[in-house]
Amino acid sequence: MFDIGFTELLVLALVALLVLGPERLPRAARMAGLWVRRAKASWYSVKAELERELADEELKRSLKDAARELHEAGDALRDGLRPPVSGGRADRTDAATPARDDRDDDKPGAGTP
Repeated sequence: MFDIGFTELLVLALVALLVLGPERLPRAARMAGLWVRRAKASWYSVKAELERELADEELKRSLKDAARELHEAGDALRDGLRPPVSGGRADRTDAATPARDDRDDDKPGAGTP
């Protein structure tokens, strides 16, 4: 984390022993350990909360994408089920007029009454 080697740690302990003395050094080391432990716990707590928030955002984005795709599929299905809209009367066949059979025109005498 801080890239402190063994020699730097040894020099730091020696300076702490000289400054604090042998009576107060164990208590100061305990307090320093407690602070480091609390700092690590806080860091991991913040990190876990951030990861949860990012996971929640990813889940929300995924749900939103799935809902959009489902809506698009529903629209496509709805458009496919609608009957085609005719533009005019020429497209419709009238039930009152009989349909003409072109095969009858080929027979001899079919056109004469």
